[in-house]
Order: sequence, then C-alpha cells, then structure tokens
Amino acid sequence: MTNVYKLSRRGFCLCCIGATTMAAAGGWLSPRQSFAKAKGIVEMIRADAAKASIKIYKLRGNVAILEGSGGNMGVLTGSDGTLLVDAGITATRPRIMEALASLDNAPVKHLVNTHWHFDHADGNEWISREGAKILAHDNTRKNLMAAVRVEDWNFNFPAAPSAAIPTETFSGEKTVVLNKSTLLLKHHPNAHTDGDIAVTLAEANVLHAGDIYWNGIYPFIDYSTGGSIDGTIRAVEAMLLDTSDQTIIVPGHGHPVSNKSELRDYREMLVAIRDRIGTLKRQKRTLEEIIAANPTAPFDQKWGQFVITPAFFTKLVYEGV
Repeated sequence: MTNVYKLSRRGFCLCCIGATTMAAAGGWLSPRQSFAKAKGIVEMIRADAAKASIKIYKLRGNVAILEGSGGNMGVLTGSDGTLLVDAGITATRPRIMEALASLDNAPVKHLVNTHWHFDHADGNEWISREGAKILAHDNTRKNLMAAVRVEDWNFNFPAAPSAAIPTETFSGEKTVVLNKSTLLLKHHPNAHTDGDIAVTLAEANVLHAGDIYWNGIYPFIDYSTGGSIDGTIRAVEAMLLDTSDQTIIVPGHGHPVSNKSELRDYREMLVAIRDRIGTLKRQKRTLEEIIAANPTAPFDQKWGQFVITPAFFTKLVYEGV
C-alpha cells in the first residue's frame, strides 16, 4: 500500500472501507474481497484515531473547524454552550476536549449530525453523556437506531447505543438560533445517504456540507442507505445556489476550508464522470469493461489520489446510472 492509502487524519473515514485495499495495479476488488483484506478495519480506525492529533481552523467570529477525528467537525461557541457539527470518532475524545477548551470553556450542549456514518456519529454517545442534545434528520435517527448493512463495504453495523440516538429530528428544513447565530439546516435527499443535511451559519457565512462534498477527493456514495450519484449532484447544485463567492464551505473530508469555486469544480467533475459512465453502461458495457476504459482519467490526477480510487469511484457511479 502506498502512502496515498495509509490511515491519516486528513480526509480519513470509515466510508473508505471498500477502497482501502485496492490492488496494487489499481484494479477494483469486490466488496467481499475488500472486506476480507480489511478485516478489523473498525479497530484500525479506532487505533488510528487514538493517536491522531486534532488541528483547529478558526474561521469567522465564533466558528471553527476541527480536523483529525473522522469527518471535519464544525464548532460554534458562545453563551448557549458549545455546538458541534458532527461528532467524530470516540477514540479522539481527549484531544477533541482539549481543542474545544482552547476555543471556549463552555460545555458542549448541542450536536448536529450531518448524517449517520461512523466517522461522523461515533462520538454521539460520549457527547450526549456530557449533556448535549443531538439534532439530525429523521433518516439519520432511523439509520442509527437499526442494524444497517452497507453492501459496498460488506459490513453490518449494529444499532447505536440509546445515548447516541438523536433526541430531536426534522424533515425538510429547520432554523435554530444559538450563540447569537442563525443556523439553517437543509436536508438534501438521496445524496451521500438518505439523511444528509447541510448546515449554514448565516452571520458568519459558513456552510458545512457534510459528506455531500469531499474536497479534492472522489466521494463515497452509500447506496445501501439511499445515496445516489444524481442526488449528490442535485445537492451540490442546491448548495451552489445557497452560497456566494464569500462563503466559506466546509467539506466532510479533505482540506476543511473551501469555497464556491472549488465546489463548482467538484460539481463539474461529478457530472462529467456520471455522463461518461452512463454512456458506457447504456452501450451494455460490463463494469469490468468500463473500469478498463478508465472514464475518470481526466480527473484522476486531482481527485483520485486518496482512498476512493478511480476504479472504486467508477464502480460507485456505475451503480447509480
């Protein structure tokens, strides 16, 4: 395995389980083959997280980002108590608490989950036990409450502990006012999963996109819980309409400080690859033939240098066209 696929705090997530064991030549392994080679991946993630450092990015006003515990975590501090966007991986708890204390000594009182995946919600339980209320989309609560099988990982997730379940849910859109900030929560159906929300902090002009947006990295699409390539593109297009050139855009993975221009490039990449693979699939090409045709080639240098390899991303798009 090259350094590209090693566990690291930049952009690492459980979403990549099916991609971390690509053949050396770049070929795609079946989900079952991948999992067989990645046996113990959850323990590997927790072990890596236990050693990972947490990097703080201060954005505008009382808004910051923590990088290093699964997905990029948003932080809003103030007199109403600290609010987190996503919970990271439990093994990083001591360093998350240290990072939060350096920003504000207020206790964590509020948590928003952008979706249900392990690298964004594993910390729900301990954050809840600290006294935080958890807010998420209806489908995120549904997915956390049930045992879920993700076929592309060949992995069965048990139901989350009761303390990790969101205490409040919504559908569509919701507005929350905390710490003198207006948070606009918007559900984007069937994008990365069926429960993705984007969180806009209006006064700071910051948008946390969750795993709808992976900055400089091919994304994972979880078809097992309602994700789709078309839904991802629609969500990105909606976020482009909801932002300005001055908006700071926080991706779920990749460098945590991005902007509208980079999000627009991401959308163009997704559309071009979807259209290329869709054309080949309509020609009755098999998955193996389409992978061999390398339809992602024009984008691989920029987007294909991390755990979601070109071959694996081709397979994911193929599922949805």
